[in-house]
Amino acid sequence: MFSKCIFVDKNPAPSARRSGMRLASILAEGRPILGLKAEGGYLDLSASDPSLGTDVGRLLASGPQWRARAERAAAAAPLIPQDTLRFRPVIPHPAKLLCLGLNDAAHAKEAGLAVPAVPEVFARVASSLIGHREPMLRPQESTMLDYEVELAVVIGSPGRRIQQTEALNHVAGYTVFNDGSIRDYQVRTAQWTLGKNFHGTGALGPDLVTPDELPRGAAGLRLTTRVGDDVLQDGDTAHMIFDVARTIALLSEAVVLEPGDVIAMGTPAGIGFARSPQRFLRPGEVCTVAIQGIGELANPIQDDPGGAYR
Repeated sequence: MFSKCIFVDKNPAPSARRSGMRLASILAEGRPILGLKAEGGYLDLSASDPSLGTDVGRLLASGPQWRARAERAAAAAPLIPQDTLRFRPVIPHPAKLLCLGLNDAAHAKEAGLAVPAVPEVFARVASSLIGHREPMLRPQESTMLDYEVELAVVIGSPGRRIQQTEALNHVAGYTVFNDGSIRDYQVRTAQWTLGKNFHGTGALGPDLVTPDELPRGAAGLRLTTRVGDDVLQDGDTAHMIFDVARTIALLSEAVVLEPGDVIAMGTPAGIGFARSPQRFLRPGEVCTVAIQGIGELANPIQDDPGGAYR
């Protein structure tokens, strides 16, 4: 069954130091909890220390000692077996989810657009997000549901006008994002927001991986998108036009970055919209996006059941 799929990272990040943490926002028998990845499942940190909250976003917002508190809670936390839980978005309700467009020269070329001199930035809303293994919804209004594997940066400490040399000190960790896009809605106008925010199209997770497990700035990591045996995207974070540190510095000129904010760093070439013939996600498929050293995020594609939201 799809629900019992477990990712094993066979391609660890180059020069990674395996001393970090992997945190997740999960459901255990319907109960939201903060989980720490362990052999066979996740440790229930919420049961061990309720003051940590029930998701990764709340943990980060709890103060600068969030990591030390989580490590202490892990010592007495019960284990939730992997096959009994469900995943929520790793940050279920980010105050800000800022996304970069065209942050890869090959992707800009396939889209027929110029390489940007400054970041192309748009926002996603929290209600569009889903977790690992949850269905990604193709809406009734369109069949043009596209995939985009992206590195997502999660902010751990607040700042405004952050210097580029200090920017990585504000990062709590990294995760995987599938920026599911409804392409015909996206290109109706010069503003991409509506096509990027359909309900149930943005997958985020499964884990927040702390920076000490990865190369500095998560540089030089392979990104892929697969549907079945087909590899549809194959890129590298080294090819980002604006790297993590520069992006944080530029964005913080305008906004205060806060713990739990998410920055999606853009996708490599290979999107379905730019293919000939075009290749969109169809119900019954499973779209899997992965980043070397961080993890794998898999979602079955389903038609949106429709009706009003309740």
